[in-house]
Amino acid sequence: MNTGKTAAVNGITIAYDDEGDAGAPALVLVHGHPFDRSMWRPQIGRFAGESLRVIAPDLRGYGGSTVTRGITPLPVFAADIAALMDHLGVPAALLAGLSMGGQIVMEFHRSHPGRVRGMVLADTTARAETPQGRWERAMTADRLLREGMDGYAAEVLNKMISPANVAGLPEVAAHVLAMMRGTAPQGAAAALRGRAERPDYLDSLAGATVPTLVVVGADDEYTPIAEARLIHERIPGAALAVIEGAAHLPNLERPAEFDRALAGFVSRAASESSR
Repeated sequence: MNTGKTAAVNGITIAYDDEGDAGAPALVLVHGHPFDRSMWRPQIGRFAGESLRVIAPDLRGYGGSTVTRGITPLPVFAADIAALMDHLGVPAALLAGLSMGGQIVMEFHRSHPGRVRGMVLADTTARAETPQGRWERAMTADRLLREGMDGYAAEVLNKMISPANVAGLPEVAAHVLAMMRGTAPQGAAAALRGRAERPDYLDSLAGATVPTLVVVGADDEYTPIAEARLIHERIPGAALAVIEGAAHLPNLERPAEFDRALAGFVSRAASESSR
Protein backbone atom coordinates (compact mmCIF):
# COMPACT_ATOMS: atom_id res chain seq x y z
CA MET A 1 0.00 0.00 0.00
CA ASN A 2 1.40 3.40 -1.04
CA THR A 3 -0.87 6.28 -0.05
CA GLY A 4 -0.11 9.95 -0.62
CA LYS A 5 2.80 9.54 -3.03
CA THR A 6 4.11 11.89 -5.70
CA ALA A 7 5.65 11.23 -9.11
CA ALA A 8 7.64 13.48 -11.42
CA VAL A 9 6.15 13.01 -14.90
CA ASN A 10 5.88 15.19 -18.00
CA GLY A 11 7.71 18.03 -16.29
CA ILE A 12 5.27 18.29 -13.36
CA THR A 13 4.58 16.58 -10.04
CA ILE A 14 1.52 14.35 -9.79
CA ALA A 15 0.14 13.50 -6.34
CA TYR A 16 -1.65 10.18 -6.13
CA ASP A 17 -2.91 7.36 -3.95
CA ASP A 18 -1.91 3.79 -4.77
CA GLU A 19 -3.58 1.12 -2.67
CA GLY A 20 -3.95 -2.64 -2.88
CA ASP A 21 -1.73 -5.41 -4.22
CA ALA A 22 0.84 -4.05 -6.68
CA GLY A 23 0.50 -7.24 -8.72
CA ALA A 24 -3.29 -7.05 -8.99
CA PRO A 25 -5.22 -5.63 -11.95
CA ALA A 26 -5.18 -1.85 -11.80
CA LEU A 27 -8.20 0.45 -11.52
CA VAL A 28 -7.37 4.10 -12.23
CA LEU A 29 -9.89 6.61 -10.85
CA VAL A 30 -9.98 9.99 -12.60
CA HIS A 31 -11.68 12.81 -10.70
CA GLY A 32 -13.83 15.58 -12.11
CA HIS A 33 -13.73 19.37 -12.01
CA PRO A 34 -13.22 21.22 -9.72
CA PHE A 35 -12.33 18.41 -7.34
CA ASP A 36 -9.38 16.23 -6.38
CA ARG A 37 -8.66 12.56 -5.78
CA SER A 38 -10.36 12.64 -2.37
CA MET A 39 -13.71 12.48 -4.20
CA TRP A 40 -12.93 8.77 -4.67
CA ARG A 41 -12.44 7.97 -0.95
CA PRO A 42 -15.43 5.60 -0.73
CA GLN A 43 -14.31 3.68 -3.81
CA ILE A 44 -10.62 3.52 -2.84
CA GLY A 45 -11.54 2.02 0.51
CA ARG A 46 -14.00 -0.42 -1.02
CA PHE A 47 -12.09 -1.71 -4.03
CA ALA A 48 -8.47 -1.78 -2.84
CA GLY A 49 -9.52 -4.78 -0.76
CA GLU A 50 -11.16 -6.53 -3.71
CA SER A 51 -8.09 -7.96 -5.45
CA LEU A 52 -7.49 -4.66 -7.26
CA ARG A 53 -4.72 -2.12 -7.28
CA VAL A 54 -6.53 1.24 -7.03
CA ILE A 55 -4.68 4.31 -8.30
CA ALA A 56 -6.22 7.76 -7.86
CA PRO A 57 -4.21 10.75 -9.10
CA ASP A 58 -4.74 14.45 -8.61
CA LEU A 59 -4.89 15.85 -12.12
CA ARG A 60 -2.49 18.65 -12.99
CA GLY A 61 -3.90 21.90 -11.62
CA TYR A 62 -5.80 20.14 -8.84
CA GLY A 63 -5.17 18.86 -5.32
CA GLY A 64 -1.52 18.24 -4.56
CA SER A 65 -0.35 18.21 -8.18
CA THR A 66 1.46 21.00 -9.99
CA VAL A 67 -0.75 23.93 -10.98
CA THR A 68 -0.30 24.85 -14.63
CA ARG A 69 -1.68 28.04 -16.09
CA GLY A 70 -3.14 28.97 -19.44
CA ILE A 71 -4.91 26.05 -21.05
CA THR A 72 -4.82 22.32 -20.30
CA PRO A 73 -6.37 20.28 -23.13
CA LEU A 74 -7.78 16.83 -22.45
CA PRO A 75 -4.90 15.10 -24.33
CA VAL A 76 -2.47 16.61 -21.81
CA PHE A 77 -4.41 15.11 -18.90
CA ALA A 78 -4.50 11.75 -20.71
CA ALA A 79 -0.75 11.90 -21.35
CA ASP A 80 -0.15 12.57 -17.65
CA ILE A 81 -2.13 9.47 -16.72
CA ALA A 82 -0.22 7.37 -19.24
CA ALA A 83 3.07 8.68 -17.82
CA LEU A 84 1.95 7.93 -14.25
CA MET A 85 1.03 4.40 -15.30
CA ASP A 86 4.50 4.04 -16.84
CA HIS A 87 6.05 5.31 -13.61
CA LEU A 88 4.09 2.72 -11.63
CA GLY A 89 4.77 -0.14 -14.04
CA VAL A 90 1.15 -0.47 -15.11
CA PRO A 91 0.90 -1.39 -18.81
CA ALA A 92 -2.91 -1.35 -18.94
CA ALA A 93 -5.79 -0.68 -16.55
CA LEU A 94 -9.47 -0.31 -15.99
CA LEU A 95 -10.16 3.41 -16.08
CA ALA A 96 -13.07 5.12 -14.36
CA GLY A 97 -13.77 8.82 -14.73
CA LEU A 98 -16.54 11.15 -13.62
CA SER A 99 -17.58 14.32 -15.49
CA MET A 100 -14.34 15.84 -16.83
CA GLY A 101 -12.67 12.65 -15.65
CA GLY A 102 -14.95 10.69 -17.97
CA GLN A 103 -13.88 12.87 -20.87
CA ILE A 104 -10.25 12.26 -19.97
CA VAL A 105 -10.93 8.50 -19.97
CA MET A 106 -12.54 8.83 -23.41
CA GLU A 107 -9.48 10.75 -24.63
CA PHE A 108 -7.20 8.12 -23.09
CA HIS A 109 -9.15 5.41 -24.93
CA ARG A 110 -8.83 7.36 -28.18
CA SER A 111 -5.10 7.95 -27.82
CA HIS A 112 -4.01 4.80 -25.92
CA PRO A 113 -6.59 2.11 -26.81
CA GLY A 114 -4.23 -0.77 -26.08
CA ARG A 115 -3.79 0.36 -22.50
CA VAL A 116 -7.51 0.29 -21.64
CA ARG A 117 -8.95 -2.93 -20.19
CA GLY A 118 -12.31 -1.37 -19.48
CA MET A 119 -14.02 1.98 -18.98
CA VAL A 120 -16.43 3.49 -16.49
CA LEU A 121 -17.90 6.75 -17.82
CA ALA A 122 -19.87 8.50 -15.08
CA ASP A 123 -21.95 11.66 -15.36
CA THR A 124 -20.19 12.85 -18.49
CA THR A 125 -20.79 13.77 -22.12
CA ALA A 126 -19.05 12.50 -25.24
CA ARG A 127 -20.11 15.32 -27.52
CA ALA A 128 -17.90 18.25 -28.53
CA GLU A 129 -18.58 21.52 -26.78
CA THR A 130 -21.16 23.82 -28.34
CA PRO A 131 -20.33 27.45 -29.24
CA GLN A 132 -22.46 28.58 -26.30
CA GLY A 133 -20.69 26.12 -24.03
CA ARG A 134 -17.27 27.34 -25.18
CA TRP A 135 -18.25 30.91 -24.39
CA GLU A 136 -19.61 29.95 -20.96
CA ARG A 137 -16.45 28.03 -20.07
CA ALA A 138 -14.30 30.98 -21.09
CA MET A 139 -16.40 33.36 -19.00
CA THR A 140 -16.24 31.02 -16.01
CA ALA A 141 -12.48 30.67 -16.37
CA ASP A 142 -12.10 34.45 -16.38
CA ARG A 143 -14.37 34.72 -13.35
CA LEU A 144 -12.38 32.16 -11.35
CA LEU A 145 -9.13 34.00 -12.05
CA ARG A 146 -10.73 37.29 -11.07
CA GLU A 147 -12.74 36.23 -8.00
CA GLY A 148 -11.34 32.91 -6.80
CA MET A 149 -13.33 29.74 -6.12
CA ASP A 150 -15.58 30.58 -3.15
CA GLY A 151 -18.50 32.28 -4.90
CA TYR A 152 -18.54 29.76 -7.73
CA ALA A 153 -18.43 26.84 -5.30
CA ALA A 154 -21.38 28.16 -3.32
CA GLU A 155 -23.43 28.68 -6.48
CA VAL A 156 -22.92 25.22 -7.99
CA LEU A 157 -23.10 23.07 -4.85
CA ASN A 158 -26.84 22.41 -5.34
CA LYS A 159 -26.13 21.04 -8.83
CA MET A 160 -23.02 19.06 -7.98
CA ILE A 161 -25.12 17.17 -5.44
CA SER A 162 -28.88 17.40 -5.26
CA PRO A 163 -30.49 19.97 -2.94
CA ALA A 164 -31.97 17.08 -0.95
CA ASN A 165 -28.48 15.67 -0.42
CA VAL A 166 -27.05 19.07 0.49
CA ALA A 167 -29.57 19.08 3.34
CA GLY A 168 -29.59 15.37 4.15
CA LEU A 169 -25.90 14.54 3.75
CA PRO A 170 -24.10 17.47 5.41
CA GLU A 171 -20.74 15.67 5.59
CA VAL A 172 -20.84 14.98 1.85
CA ALA A 173 -21.88 18.56 1.13
CA ALA A 174 -19.03 19.86 3.28
CA HIS A 175 -16.52 17.60 1.51
CA VAL A 176 -17.70 18.69 -1.95
CA LEU A 177 -17.60 22.35 -0.96
CA ALA A 178 -14.13 22.00 0.56
CA MET A 179 -12.76 20.36 -2.59
CA MET A 180 -14.11 23.13 -4.79
CA ARG A 181 -12.90 25.91 -2.51
CA GLY A 182 -9.49 24.26 -2.20
CA THR A 183 -8.87 24.08 -5.95
CA ALA A 184 -6.42 26.57 -7.43
CA PRO A 185 -8.29 28.99 -9.71
CA GLN A 186 -5.43 28.90 -12.21
CA GLY A 187 -5.65 25.14 -12.61
CA ALA A 188 -9.44 25.15 -12.80
CA ALA A 189 -9.43 27.91 -15.42
CA ALA A 190 -6.83 26.09 -17.54
CA ALA A 191 -8.95 22.95 -17.49
CA LEU A 192 -12.13 24.83 -18.40
CA ARG A 193 -10.41 26.34 -21.42
CA GLY A 194 -9.08 22.94 -22.42
CA ARG A 195 -12.50 21.27 -22.17
CA ALA A 196 -13.97 24.01 -24.36
CA GLU A 197 -11.79 22.67 -27.18
CA ARG A 198 -12.60 19.00 -26.71
CA PRO A 199 -13.46 16.86 -29.75
CA ASP A 200 -16.48 14.66 -30.24
CA TYR A 201 -15.73 11.18 -28.88
CA LEU A 202 -18.80 9.36 -30.21
CA ASP A 203 -17.01 7.95 -33.26
CA SER A 204 -14.07 6.57 -31.28
CA LEU A 205 -16.45 5.11 -28.69
CA ALA A 206 -18.34 3.29 -31.43
CA GLY A 207 -15.21 1.25 -32.02
CA ALA A 208 -14.67 0.38 -28.36
CA THR A 209 -14.21 -3.34 -27.72
CA VAL A 210 -13.55 -3.26 -23.97
CA PRO A 211 -16.14 -3.71 -21.22
CA THR A 212 -17.79 -0.36 -20.51
CA LEU A 213 -20.13 0.87 -17.81
CA VAL A 214 -22.00 4.15 -18.17
CA VAL A 215 -23.26 5.65 -14.90
CA VAL A 216 -25.43 8.69 -14.27
CA GLY A 217 -27.22 10.22 -11.32
CA ALA A 218 -30.96 10.31 -11.96
CA ASP A 219 -31.07 13.99 -10.95
CA ASP A 220 -27.93 15.15 -12.78
CA GLU A 221 -28.55 18.55 -14.41
CA TYR A 222 -25.06 18.98 -15.84
CA THR A 223 -25.06 15.72 -17.80
CA PRO A 224 -28.63 14.39 -17.81
CA ILE A 225 -29.67 10.81 -18.41
CA ALA A 226 -30.06 11.54 -22.12
CA GLU A 227 -26.29 12.12 -22.38
CA ALA A 228 -25.60 8.82 -20.65
CA ARG A 229 -28.01 6.99 -22.94
CA LEU A 230 -26.28 8.46 -25.99
CA ILE A 231 -22.94 7.05 -24.84
CA HIS A 232 -24.52 3.74 -23.82
CA GLU A 233 -26.15 3.31 -27.21
CA ARG A 234 -22.95 4.13 -29.07
CA ILE A 235 -20.65 1.59 -27.33
CA PRO A 236 -21.25 -2.06 -28.28
CA GLY A 237 -22.21 -4.13 -25.25
CA ALA A 238 -22.03 -1.27 -22.76
CA ALA A 239 -24.01 -1.41 -19.52
CA LEU A 240 -25.98 1.52 -18.09
CA ALA A 241 -26.63 2.25 -14.41
CA VAL A 242 -28.92 5.09 -13.34
CA ILE A 243 -28.37 5.95 -9.67
CA GLU A 244 -31.55 7.15 -8.00
CA GLY A 245 -31.32 9.89 -5.39
CA ALA A 246 -28.12 11.32 -6.85
CA ALA A 247 -27.18 14.24 -9.06
CA HIS A 248 -23.71 14.86 -10.56
CA LEU A 249 -21.66 12.98 -7.93
CA PRO A 250 -23.38 9.62 -7.39
CA ASN A 251 -20.19 8.03 -6.06
CA LEU A 252 -20.45 10.37 -3.04
CA GLU A 253 -24.22 10.85 -2.83
CA ARG A 254 -25.11 7.16 -3.12
CA PRO A 255 -21.81 5.28 -2.68
CA ALA A 256 -23.40 1.88 -1.97
CA GLU A 257 -25.40 1.94 -5.19
CA PHE A 258 -22.49 3.32 -7.21
CA ASP A 259 -20.12 0.71 -5.78
CA ARG A 260 -22.59 -2.07 -6.57
CA ALA A 261 -22.60 -1.05 -10.23
CA LEU A 262 -18.82 -0.68 -10.25
CA ALA A 263 -18.34 -4.10 -8.64
CA GLY A 264 -20.48 -5.69 -11.34
CA PHE A 265 -18.39 -4.00 -13.99
CA VAL A 266 -15.11 -5.14 -12.39
CA SER A 267 -16.41 -8.71 -12.24
CA ARG A 268 -17.47 -8.59 -15.88
CA ALA A 269 -14.14 -7.10 -16.98
CA ALA A 270 -12.23 -9.79 -15.08
CA SER A 271 -14.35 -12.51 -16.66
CA GLU A 272 -13.82 -11.19 -20.18
CA SER A 273 -10.08 -10.73 -19.71
CA SER A 274 -9.73 -14.38 -18.63
CA ARG A 275 -11.31 -15.75 -21.80
